[in-house]
Amino acid sequence: MKKLLIALALIIAPLAADAQVKTPQSSPKGYIKQTVGLTDVEVTYSRPGARGRAVFGNLVPFGKLWRTGANENTIINFSDDVVIDGKTLKKGKYAIYTVPRIESWDVIFYLSTDNWGLPENWNESYVVLKTTVKEDALPTPVETFTIGINTLDPNFGYLEMAWENSHVALKFEVPTAKTATASIEKTLAGPSWNDYYAASQYLFQSNGNIETARVYVDKALDMSTDKPYYVTRLKSLIQAKQGDKKGALETAKASLASAEAANNADYVKLNKDSIAEWSR
Repeated sequence: MKKLLIALALIIAPLAADAQVKTPQSSPKGYIKQTVGLTDVEVTYSRPGARGRAVFGNLVPFGKLWRTGANENTIINFSDDVVIDGKTLKKGKYAIYTVPRIESWDVIFYLSTDNWGLPENWNESYVVLKTTVKEDALPTPVETFTIGINTLDPNFGYLEMAWENSHVALKFEVPTAKTATASIEKTLAGPSWNDYYAASQYLFQSNGNIETARVYVDKALDMSTDKPYYVTRLKSLIQAKQGDKKGALETAKASLASAEAANNADYVKLNKDSIAEWSR
């Protein structure tokens, strides 16, 4: 019997170690991702509920710094620079803190994003942007703290926060016109030298049309200003494959000089080996 109990204990112990009680979070995690124009905006936050409590002026005191949610930082991430209240906020990830008041909220974008609630030591130099937005009273109470990105336009959106009877909407402008114009101009200008280089490299490595590869690598060199050593290296290999060893030698020497100037030992060796081989 004793041996049987020991055996059962050995079987049950790992099962007990793996067992975990699962219960819902009192402030569940929320996540939103919204494209505004051509800019991606993501928000991760925890969503406390009122649960019969008076929120602003009580649970969340007026005039005091608030974590803007619950648990870990509420984090917003912009894929492009945006403009808020005439100030540029660089693309990247920020914690959002607020100071709620009866008629307005201060909204603060803070560099450190790994805090639980408020930072233990507030660092004013981490405040990258601070602005004030008008508070609107809601006719119908919002039970669960909610963040949204709404009133979308190709050039702007509104970061909205609502809880209990309070609502604020912070406008942010996105660089849609600038991004779209740059994309149009680049596309209409045609392929870049790097595009021609990539196409030539693919044809050479895949045993494609070597004549077309030569045309493309020549275009790449014509369009580039500094004639990179790796492009001239590719041209020398194409010339050698075409049977033009004299031309390949001249190009390899040019690539060698550029590689030496750039202190690229790998390309120096590659070119020296090729020059030795083609000189035989």
